Order: sequence, then structure tokens, then C-alpha cells
Amino acid sequence: MKILVIGSGGREHAIIRRLAADRPAPELHAAPGNPGIAELATTHDVTVGDLDGQVRLAQEISPDLVVIGPEAPLVAGSADRLLEAGFAVFGPTAAAAHLEGSKTWAKEIMAAAGVPTAASVTVTAPDQLEAGLDRVNPLGDVPFVVKADGLAAGKGVVVTSDRDAAITHGAAVLVAGGSVVLEEYLDGPEVSLFCVSDGVRVVPLEPAQDFKRALDDDEGPNTGGMGAYSPLPWAPEGLADEVVRTVAQPTVDELAARGIPFTGILYCGLALTARGLRVVEFNARFGDPETQVVLERLASPLGPLLLAAAQGDLGTVEEPSWHDGAAVTVVVASAGYPASARTGDPLTGIDAAEQQGAHVIHAGTARGEDGVLRSAGGRVLTVVGAESDLESARRVALAGAERIDLAGSYHRTDIARAAAAQAPAQQAPAEQPASGSSGSDQLDPPTDDDGDSA
Repeated sequence: MKILVIGSGGREHAIIRRLAADRPAPELHAAPGNPGIAELATTHDVTVGDLDGQVRLAQEISPDLVVIGPEAPLVAGSADRLLEAGFAVFGPTAAAAHLEGSKTWAKEIMAAAGVPTAASVTVTAPDQLEAGLDRVNPLGDVPFVVKADGLAAGKGVVVTSDRDAAITHGAAVLVAGGSVVLEEYLDGPEVSLFCVSDGVRVVPLEPAQDFKRALDDDEGPNTGGMGAYSPLPWAPEGLADEVVRTVAQPTVDELAARGIPFTGILYCGLALTARGLRVVEFNARFGDPETQVVLERLASPLGPLLLAAAQGDLGTVEEPSWHDGAAVTVVVASAGYPASARTGDPLTGIDAAEQQGAHVIHAGTARGEDGVLRSAGGRVLTVVGAESDLESARRVALAGAERIDLAGSYHRTDIARAAAAQAPAQQAPAEQPASGSSGSDQLDPPTDDDGDSA
């Protein structure tokens, strides 16, 4: 099989790394890729925003499958153009990707499908913010949740007890020309679940949990994600099946009924609240950094699964099977991230990290004409440990991250710490804050330099 992957971040490197492990191994191409991807696939100088170039490239190399990684080209219609040109595509059309492109429309779909989610109101003018906050949080006794309605690289959310900060963030989004979704606050830990859809059927992958705050103990500003782990020893038994039954399948059914079949990954961001499971958000693609740990644990082939979904019949392949162990990933971020990431610094230590038993995923790197590997984004690398249990996996990932030499870089040291300490007890992890989406009470930067988000 010949597969073309669109994207240049950590998510795409993780996808290609797992595809390369299939047997027989597929012929892999990437556009534009990154230095890590280039070790596994033929890379092509076509950007994620060049939709015409993606079609021309596909016509040139004739892939059996095109996998679109990032959200921006999906919302812009990359899948539509490739489908029209006759290629099998894993990734939703622009109409279906609007589920991520507009939180307001996603709420409409959830309401129509009977999917449990937070109460919300959409506002389009600054003078509506006060009344909107009063409507979703009338007592003001829990944090306020303010979300940019459109794409914001996973960080267009503020969760804060400071009413003035909530209004300031909402007003900034509105002044920039967007609309704002104000939501009811959701208590409880967050869970990420990827569901593969062929437009009719839904197949879940394994749950994961990511960490949005920049610093240990969930301090610091909101980011695109600083680490993740899987499995979740504290998660309720049968969680994935419940999500399919109450969230993913009804959503896919509602979209199909509207003539908008969803083919690709339906990312379900969830909160396990005191009142039951609630949807925090939908995304229309694999999330980052959860992809790194979920695909690390996948034992069955990935390529045939994605191709079957793209061809509209998941019934032709076996359901995913999983390794028994655990995976933890730790993000190495550049100086100044997320507010103003510094780029262009030389980067070494990957070999040393891998000598610790970890493997390293490139997320924001570039190699210049001088051959030197340099930082090229906010989240530069993710270091993955895969071992028999969470504690062993996190030790390997952290040992690897410590070997990375990048001036001014930093990483969290507490990824999966509480979950590992609690395993095998079935308790929610203390390190994950109650949810309003991202667990952030900081004003968010508008984008993530490396283009990856969760």
C-alpha cells in the first residue's frame, strides 16, 4: 500500500511511525513532513495550506490512501478536493469538519443528536457577554468558561474564576471578528477518545488523557498540550463503549441524516462529571499529544483500518487490538512557549534520549542547509516511553526528555504521576483539574507555533 500523509507536526510523525510498523510496511510519503518524518517517509515540499498542491502531488505519486492530519486543511476543504480527484481520503469533508470549525454548530448537532454536553450560549457582540455569563453561570460560584467559536489551535479557551478576565477574553475574540461560546462549567477529570468512522459505523480507540497547562501541578498558561498517557487505570469500565453509544454514534448518525457523512477521526473531548459523561468538545482529527500514546499502544495494523474507513466499510477489517502495557509522552517546549516561542536554536540529544529506551517524535523541528537540527515551533519534540506500567513508562519518557539539549527549553515532570501512583486503584487522577475544556485560567495565545493541537 502507498500512503500520503498531509502535515508536519508531532501528530503526523506519530501516525507515520505507526504506519511504518505495519506488515507489510506501506510506501510512505508526507507533505511537507519534518526531519523526523523524513527518516521514515519520502517528504515533499507542499505545505498544509496548499490544497491545489496536495492534489497535484497525489496525482503524481498515486497513493492508495491520503491521511490528512491537521484541522486547518480539513476545514478548508482538502479532503473535498482530493475526493473529487478520485483518491481515498481519511479525513472529513469541509462540511463534516465544521464540527470542529464551529463550536456553535457542534452544539447544534449535539442537541439534535441528544448528546450530553455543557449548556451554552453564543454571543456575537461585547455587550452580550455579561448577560451570557449570567445565563450559564448564574451564581458565579464556579469558574467561567469562554471559548472562541472557531479554530484556535486547541487554545482558544479560558476557564477562570475572574469574571473580568472572562469578559476581557471574550471581548478580544469578538473584536478580532469571531463569535464566542459561553459554557456551563463541568466538574470532573477529562478524557480524550478517538473514534474511527466510515460515515456510518464508529470504532473506538483507547482512551488517553492530556495535560494543557505549561507547568507542573497544572500551573502556568494554557498550551496545545504538554504530555499525555494511556491507559487510564481510573476510568470506568466500559467507558469507550458508553462514549460510542451516547456520543460518537449519535453524532455520526445525525450528520449522515443531514447528508454530511463523517469519515475520519471523531475526537471526543469528555468530562466525567458528577452528573455523568459530558462532551467538552469535538475535533475532526487525531489530537496531539494523545496520538503519540494511543498509537504507541496499538497492536493491530493501522493502515488497513484507516483505508477501510476511507472506503466506507470498517466491517472489512478487524477491530483494533492493544498492547497490555502503558505509554507516556512528555513534550519538550521551546523558550517562551506558549506566549512567544523562540525558534532557530540548535537541538541535540535525541540519540541520548533513545538510549534511555524512549523514542522521540518531532513536532516543531527543521534542518537547515547547514544540516543542523533546530527548533521551529513551540512544542519541539515529544518523548515517548512505552513500558509494562505507567510508572515505568513515565520514568523512561522523563529520562529521555532530560537528555534533550535545547537552550531555554522546558518540560513537565508530573505527566501521569498521580495516575501511576493510584494504579491499580480505580480513582480519578488528582493532577487533572475539573474541566471547562482546557483546564486553563489564563488568557490564551491565538495559535500554537508548531501547528499541533489537541
